[in-house]
Amino acid sequence: MEGSRESDLEKEEDDAATEILRDRFRHSAISIAESEAKTNDMDISPPVMVCIADLAFKFTEQLAKDLELFSQHAGRKSANMEDVILCAHRNEHLASSLRSFCNELKGKEPQTERKRRKASRKEDKATSNVLDIS
Repeated sequence: MEGSRESDLEKEEDDAATEILRDRFRHSAISIAESEAKTNDMDISPPVMVCIADLAFKFTEQLAKDLELFSQHAGRKSANMEDVILCAHRNEHLASSLRSFCNELKGKEPQTERKRRKASRKEDKATSNVLDIS
């Protein structure tokens, strides 16, 4: 009984957090749509803006789930740029843009030397034994 109460409480907290995120996302999406409409001298009805914001949120939720699955499949705990590009595979233009962006970022990274692999204890003992014999 106690465990189900805790899981119910966690679910309510998750639902509340999702609602807050959805509201903030909706507000941001509507603000962007209004700004773009004004820039392009267009009118967008409020119900259409809300619909676009909700669709964008649902898309983002699915994207997050896909990224989580791709990184888990690769045996990682966090997503990387390759996972994001893989999510965009249905939209070739977006995937191409993301690949270009990724390559630009890689080109701007400072070249670092590869880190030396830390020797195992066996290798350390073998090295110290060789040094002791001399």
